Amino acid sequence: MKRKPACLLLGALMLMLVANPMRAHADGDLQVIPNLPATPTFSANTVPADGDQNPYGVAFVPAGFPAGGPLRAGDILVSNFNNSANLQGTGTTIVQITPQGQTLLFFQGRRGLGLTTALGVLRSGLVLVGNVPSTGGAGVCTQGPNGQEQGVEQGSLLILDRQGRLLMELTSATLLDGPWDLTIKDSGTQAQVFVSNVLTGTVTRLDLSIPEDEAGAAERVIVEEATQIASGYLHRCDPAAFVVGPTGLALDADKDILYVASTGDNAIFAIQHASVTASDAGMGQLIVHDPGHLHGPLGLARAANGDLITSQGDAVNPNKKHPSEIVEFTAKGTFVAQFSIDPASGSAFGLALEPSAGGFVFAAVDDALNVLDVWVVK
Repeated sequence: MKRKPACLLLGALMLMLVANPMRAHADGDLQVIPNLPATPTFSANTVPADGDQNPYGVAFVPAGFPAGGPLRAGDILVSNFNNSANLQGTGTTIVQITPQGQTLLFFQGRRGLGLTTALGVLRSGLVLVGNVPSTGGAGVCTQGPNGQEQGVEQGSLLILDRQGRLLMELTSATLLDGPWDLTIKDSGTQAQVFVSNVLTGTVTRLDLSIPEDEAGAAERVIVEEATQIASGYLHRCDPAAFVVGPTGLALDADKDILYVASTGDNAIFAIQHASVTASDAGMGQLIVHDPGHLHGPLGLARAANGDLITSQGDAVNPNKKHPSEIVEFTAKGTFVAQFSIDPASGSAFGLALEPSAGGFVFAAVDDALNVLDVWVVK
C-alpha cells in the first residue's frame, strides 16, 4: 500500500482489542492477539538512508543461524516495496532490526526491484526475497484488454548470503510469476519454499538442496523440483494496492497443511499434503470466510496453538470502522480477536511470529508510518 497523507495519521495510536474472553487453548499454548500489551514493546523505523518506504515483508532470523555476518538469531528483517518517491514496485532495500530496536541496512539491490512480502531466512545462512518490479519504475499497474496485468514485471526470487550479498536469482515464467509472499519448511541442508504468485493466482513449491562449502557456509541453492500446488485465486491490478492476489502463506508442518490468504477472494484456504503433492489442488479447502472480520487478507502467520493471524489491507471489503486490522482465527476458522494497527486504512501488510521461552515475539509493519511494531510477550 502507498503511504497515507500525514493528515490521516493524527492522534496517538491506540491498540483496541475485540476478543472472546478465552486467552489460551486447553493445551496451554498462548493465543496471540488477546495476550498483546496495549502498546508495542518497541517500534523501529524501517526507512534506510536511501529513503525507501512502504515496508512489506517481515522475517525473523532463526536460532542456529551461522555467525560471520551482521545477522544474529532474533533479529528481524524487513523488505521495502517503494522507493523514496513512494513509487510502488521500486524499493530495493532490506533493513535489519535488532532486538534492541536499532535499524541497520542489510541489503540494497539494483534499481527498481520492488521487494515484496516474500521474505524468509534459512538456518543455513541464506536470505530469500521476492521482487515484483513496476515497468520502468512508473509504479502503476493497469488491467489489459486480455485481462493480464500491465505495468508490472514477472520478478524473481533473490538468494542472498549472510553478508547481504546477492548470490543467485531464481526465475521461471510459469512458476515464479510475481513472487508475492513465501513460507519455508527448513531442514538445514534441505528446504521447501512455498511461494504465492500474485500475477497468476498460483502457489509454487520449490524443493531445495543447500550445499555447503568446506567451511560449512551455504553459498547457493539447487532447485531439485518446482511444483505448482494451488491455483485459481483472484488476481488483478488495484489503484491503491498496485496488485491483488494470493499473499500470505503459513504451514502446519505436522499436518502438512499450507494455509493461503487470498486477498481478492477475501478468504483463507487450506492445501492438504502440501509438502508431498505432485498435483495442483486448485484453491483448496475454504477455511475462513468472514466478511465481518476479513478486509483483504495479506500477511499470514501460524501460532504455536494453531491459530492463524492475518493482516487486512483494506483493498477488498473495506470497513472504515476497522481499518488496518490484524485478525486471529482458530485453525477451523473461528474468530478469536482483532486490533487495528493504524487509524489509516491500508497500513497493515507483513507480519511474523516467533516462539520464545514461555511466550512469543510478534512483529507487524505499519506501512503508513514506515515502522515495524514489535511485541515481546513472556
